[in-house]
Amino acid sequence: MKNVKKQLLAALVLLVALAVAFGSFLLFRPDADGGGGNGARALPEPATDARVVRADSHRLTEPAGSRVTVVEFLDFECEGCGAFHPVMDRLKKEYGDRVTFVARYFPMPGHRNSGSAARAAEAAARQGRFREMHDKLFTTQARWGEAREPKDSVFRAYARELGLDMARYDTDVASERTAERIALDQRDGLALGVQGTPTFFVDGERVSPRGYEDFKALIERRLTKG
Repeated sequence: MKNVKKQLLAALVLLVALAVAFGSFLLFRPDADGGGGNGARALPEPATDARVVRADSHRLTEPAGSRVTVVEFLDFECEGCGAFHPVMDRLKKEYGDRVTFVARYFPMPGHRNSGSAARAAEAAARQGRFREMHDKLFTTQARWGEAREPKDSVFRAYARELGLDMARYDTDVASERTAERIALDQRDGLALGVQGTPTFFVDGERVSPRGYEDFKALIERRLTKG
């Protein structure tokens, strides 16, 4: 049984590594077009005042006495991010009372629906439902990810399921303000050396955890230092 668990863990680590590597390929391949429309746009210029976390960054947990901050630059269509989602969800449940978990947008130009997914999440955030949309997009990624056609109607259906004001949602999804908010995260990420997703920072330091146990040990060390 132990050998089977080790093999499964090794397979998961390999899957995440391959997904991240493929994500970097999507980021830098010459013909990355983002699919047009509301999809992922070409990446903006890096920020000149880059920050790992900003005041308006989306916090998935907000403990009163936070001792550690974990930041993930993510793409909702990225398979590596999808593979890490259960890990992050488990960590949030275990450390959410002591650790601030932050999600930042980094839609990749090579993913046709990543930009639209980010817009949907940001529109939900405008109505106080970012966390719910964040989780919905990842738990349903297999249904819409890697599609060649636009999935805006799918994301709109999710917004309706969450009980959002749909007129307001439609306005926010299409607004330039939403695009600029997403681009701000991308500019910070590029200046900080983000080349693929998921990319993690713990207390401002870039880290490369291989899975739950690795990430848990890293957080424990930070909490001990604190």
